[in-house]
Amino acid sequence: MNGTDSPPQNISQVLALLKIAADQGANLAITPENTNFISNNPVASAENAVTENNSSTLAKLAEAATLHKIYILIGSILIREENKVYNRSFLVNPQGEITARYNKIHLFHATLPNGENYRESDTITPGTNTTLAETPWANVGMSVCYDLRFPQLYRNYARNGADWLAVPSAFTVPTGRAHWHVLLRARAIENGCFVFAPAQTGTHPGGRKTFGHSLIVNPWGEIIAEADDNTPQCITADINTAAVQHARRRIPSLNDEAKAGAVNGSLSPPDISRATA
Repeated sequence: MNGTDSPPQNISQVLALLKIAADQGANLAITPENTNFISNNPVASAENAVTENNSSTLAKLAEAATLHKIYILIGSILIREENKVYNRSFLVNPQGEITARYNKIHLFHATLPNGENYRESDTITPGTNTTLAETPWANVGMSVCYDLRFPQLYRNYARNGADWLAVPSAFTVPTGRAHWHVLLRARAIENGCFVFAPAQTGTHPGGRKTFGHSLIVNPWGEIIAEADDNTPQCITADINTAAVQHARRRIPSLNDEAKAGAVNGSLSPPDISRATA
């Protein structure tokens, strides 16, 4: 999507894309990071954070899930809670119920060659818990954007039963050109998981630009769907979760890692939060 600093405009855009997804037979739809608000002004973004109960975006997307009878993974909304602001992702079931929440753990810090400077932690509080969400088809490891650069997060998910990884994002253009495709393919390959990465695209208020190129990657690292330009659009793919085990049998790195841990005692199962749909 090409988000703006107007939540009503963003909701209208997302609802139109969700209808396209539902009409194409989607069972699960995923939106990008900053679904309700995007700007180059972090203070303005934080000021637009609302509580879950007051989020019109959350309410309308829950209604859309019920209308279309689909799961919707909302990439992220800025949520205010106890005087803190979180960049929070939600999984909503076809009954309009929130079944999983994830607060972005790794906050974006970067100074780019073109002078762009980002310090997400100036206004956002980092999450402290991972979330492995259950759906009727697979377990989904939830993450947001900059999390992509921390492979241990996804290894944690894979070792605890994730079949799919969600990486809703708003990647900058310079970092996207250099790293977007290769990092997403790497996370798929090294964990034997499907990766779903819906992205913001184009120019946003204040001149902020995002890379786009929403991707769906299979467990062998092959790109099976990609957004091809800077216009809002829906990409879809048929997913056979059996491909996860097939890829892991071909390259059994997860099993080999577990065996190595049993020998040297260096690997202990990490704690992980589980959300049941």
